[in-house]
Amino acid sequence: MTPRRVVVTGLGVLAPNAHGAAAFAGALREGKSGIAFHPHLADAKFGCQVGGIPQDVEALQQRYLSGEELLAMNTNMVYAAIAALDAWSDAGLPRPAPGDDRVDWDTGAIIGTGIGGIDTVAEKLVPKVDAGKVSRLGSTMPEQIMSSGNTARVAGLLGLGNQVSTNSAACSTGTEAVVDAFLRIREGRAERMLAGGSEGSSKYIWAGFDAMKVLNRTRNQAPAEASRPMSASAAGFVPGSGAGVVMLESLDSARARGARIYAEVLGGLVNCGGHRMGGSMTAPNPRAVQRCIRGAVEMARVQPVDIGAINGHLTATFADPHEVRSWASALGLSPDAMPLLHSTKSLIGHCLGAAGGVECVAAVLELHHGFVHGSLNCDDLHPELQAFASRIPHRTVEVPLNVIAKASFGFGDVNACVVFGRHE
Repeated sequence: MTPRRVVVTGLGVLAPNAHGAAAFAGALREGKSGIAFHPHLADAKFGCQVGGIPQDVEALQQRYLSGEELLAMNTNMVYAAIAALDAWSDAGLPRPAPGDDRVDWDTGAIIGTGIGGIDTVAEKLVPKVDAGKVSRLGSTMPEQIMSSGNTARVAGLLGLGNQVSTNSAACSTGTEAVVDAFLRIREGRAERMLAGGSEGSSKYIWAGFDAMKVLNRTRNQAPAEASRPMSASAAGFVPGSGAGVVMLESLDSARARGARIYAEVLGGLVNCGGHRMGGSMTAPNPRAVQRCIRGAVEMARVQPVDIGAINGHLTATFADPHEVRSWASALGLSPDAMPLLHSTKSLIGHCLGAAGGVECVAAVLELHHGFVHGSLNCDDLHPELQAFASRIPHRTVEVPLNVIAKASFGFGDVNACVVFGRHE
């Protein structure tokens, strides 16, 4: 069977600096930061007291979800639902009416999360269990704390009948979901798949990273300057949250519906470094990173010089120079011939399990509209990256793009890379 072509027909995003594809594209172009100081982190004695949290969600969620639905949902689930419903509508698909009993057997969802409903566990489950009040937990507790709660809720809202699952691969979760969904459609197992990632904004999600001292604690009084990927003064990542979901669809289905096509998914690969060759639970095996990138590009059947931009993982940690060198090695390009390198995390922080989903939406918007947003806060470029200086824009560049690559690398030495192309 000839592999089917897969395209992007819908985008949904709830990010710290914007809600919705159009507003998010504008925020990227403007270099708008969504990182703010949060007093509740200071009250909890966090070293890092800044983060990226979507705004006005309490009011926004009322437009998407009923009061009864919200009673059984935590922030991770709410973020996923909003982004998924937006991607669905953006693809030109009607939301099922209440009471509609039909099942869409051709459409599924893979929307991952890194940590998920830990806020429910910390705020409700553990206190009530320890107080001997198990009977007061309510019947919806299991669906709130199970990792698959985000995708299960989306399936119910839309009547999805194909694969519905929640993957979890640390920081590569969202990109991995897009690759897995792409392959499912490519192989003829589905016509449409919602894919991406979500992550709640609970202090309980961020606390472990603060304890590791991998979060930036040097700019609590200047939040917009805190996320500094590729910078010499990078001092750890800034935690973020939200959701990003793309609607992937077979080209035949999209054409039959007359759907708008944002981009084509040309290739993708997921792998692990096995905690060997310098890789560990918290550090990447550079050989695995390079194999992941190279494999995705080879599947895409493009030449490295055809890639106009790389939306990198680039978190503002010690790994940034290693990542850039791995890109150069995998693509076989000299520093001055590299694609434009940039980090969406400089604007929104590191959204953990949602990072890949949100950043895939960013990459598709850049490809579709013909721009590469600037990386903030790296005017003092890391010394090991000086050779790449001409390829790292600090402000938005309007440039036609035919191909853009997006990769994510996560704890556990796991990697995911996807290549998007302009659809002709």
